[in-house]
Amino acid sequence: MDTEQIQSRIQELVDQEQALREAGPNQDPDQHAQQLRRVGEQLDQCWDLLRQRRARIDAGVNPDEASVRPVSEVEGYRQ
Repeated sequence: MDTEQIQSRIQELVDQEQALREAGPNQDPDQHAQQLRRVGEQLDQCWDLLRQRRARIDAGVNPDEASVRPVSEVEGYRQ
């Protein structure tokens, strides 16, 4: 994914997360929480990938060599 595609995906996920939050848990609160968690994890992965690409550009190396890291890795980062 290039930078524009990542940014577009981030916007899609933000919109999806907002729609889920506005809808609230309908009949299955556990499923709703799981959907929110999955969207949040995907957002974290996209943001991480975008940061990787930007860092590679700043370092003068090929940003296309950045790769999506596992959820377990990006969720473990300290903010």
